[in-house]
Amino acid sequence: MAKSKSAFKSGSGVWLWLGIALIIFLLDQLTKIAIVGAFQLGESMPLTSFFNLVRVHNPGAAFSFLADAGGWQRWFFTGLGVLAAMVMVYLLRVHAGQTLFCMALSLLLGGAVGNVVDRVLYSHVIDFLDFYYGAWHFPAFNVADSAISIGACLLILDELLRVRRGR
Repeated sequence: MAKSKSAFKSGSGVWLWLGIALIIFLLDQLTKIAIVGAFQLGESMPLTSFFNLVRVHNPGAAFSFLADAGGWQRWFFTGLGVLAAMVMVYLLRVHAGQTLFCMALSLLLGGAVGNVVDRVLYSHVIDFLDFYYGAWHFPAFNVADSAISIGACLLILDELLRVRRGR
């Protein structure tokens, strides 16, 4: 009986985590739509002495990895994103009661789906956040990339806390 209650509880709790992933996805897509509507490709608007809004297209992965690979990377990263999203939805369902772990997965899921949609629709990811110092620029990124980075940090924190509790 306890096993079925636990399964039911985790199955119903998954909706919170999927809702958070949906919010991240929508924020990502809405900001990209706004950037595409306001900027031409390569156009930039300085906002501070260290930050610009800019419109760039990234056909590769993080930090433009494989950007010049000839096109196959679009489908490779799309497939990888879809597979990762399916695994994350499964993990959210199974572990819905683990708050930090599921928050991390929700951020990763929303970000991954946001970038997959870009790859499918446009064959590239739209990036627009440009931080810099002097002439050095951090690679431009977007809301999805931010969510993925924060989610990855939360996953590491969750594992460190899990190991610490196990001692």
